[in-house]
Amino acid sequence: MRVAARPAPGLLRHITVLPRAQALRTGIRCLSGKAAAKDAPPPKGIPYNKLSIGIPKESMAGEKRVASSPKAAEKLVKQGFTVSVEKGAGAASGMSDAQFSAVGAKVEPKEAVLQKDMIFKVRAPTPEEIAKIKDGATLFSYLYPGKNKDLVDAMAKKKMNVFAMECVPRISRAQSFDALSSMANISGYKAVIEAANHFGRFFTGQITAAGKTEPAKILVIGGGVAGLAAIGTAKGMGAIVRCFDTRPAVREQAKSMGAEFLEMKGFELEEGVGGYAKSMSPEFTAAQLEMFAKQCKEVDIIISTALIPGKQAPILITKAMVDSMKAFTFSKVLSTHSHSQKKHSL
Repeated sequence: MRVAARPAPGLLRHITVLPRAQALRTGIRCLSGKAAAKDAPPPKGIPYNKLSIGIPKESMAGEKRVASSPKAAEKLVKQGFTVSVEKGAGAASGMSDAQFSAVGAKVEPKEAVLQKDMIFKVRAPTPEEIAKIKDGATLFSYLYPGKNKDLVDAMAKKKMNVFAMECVPRISRAQSFDALSSMANISGYKAVIEAANHFGRFFTGQITAAGKTEPAKILVIGGGVAGLAAIGTAKGMGAIVRCFDTRPAVREQAKSMGAEFLEMKGFELEEGVGGYAKSMSPEFTAAQLEMFAKQCKEVDIIISTALIPGKQAPILITKAMVDSMKAFTFSKVLSTHSHSQKKHSL
């Protein structure tokens, strides 16, 4: 920036001349014309090409996911990271070792993968896996620290840095890291697809020469990301959808997607911290269960997505309710990390 050779009278007394060190700290270009960045100290930290990432195969029975895809691994390799994937880690997700190798990732045994600087996992590591992770490593994983204190203590003893992915705040800047919402969206969609596969009729009503069939009636409990995804999918397939949630904001969201929102007379809906659901009073819970018992006798399909962060999900559909449902109906509880409900066979 150039300064006028002949400043207007009185202008100079409004100009503050900063010392060079202060100018560098504030990012202001010095009068000498040299950029502050030129004299700034080199950034702290470790270069990407000195860091390694390990992606082990998930050890929990029935878990088919893997913490990275070949496409994501390729981006990390291009940035300079050394990426190692356990042999067969992506097989259950349709991602072969050859696909990982083709993008520059190494395929190694589990022991070697767990010795990397950073570990990417889906499920929280087991005590046996923690014992094999090197001291001071960084872990990115679902963890639920409030319910896994023993695991947290074990990792603290190894001086590990741990990022619990389910604790990423739901704000605009963190949307690309919101693994919880992305998985919930898939779960809500898949729940409806599975229900349609088990259901004995069309979702949409049919009028044919042989007669008429009524559309399926679906109850979605919980109107978060998973619940809204389920509502959208079910409505798109022609079903009549009902929804209930303890949060008042969900009422308008569900209605905007074409669902009927169930009301509880005499009770106020409440929202928890961060827009999540919260534990309700015993009186509210009792009235809620009574309403669900009535709905079970009317609807064909129930999809429960209810979840309270940091706590076991509430049991909202009992076996007695399921037994009261009509024949050839279907009840689905999403298999999230903290659901304590059980799926009852019909």
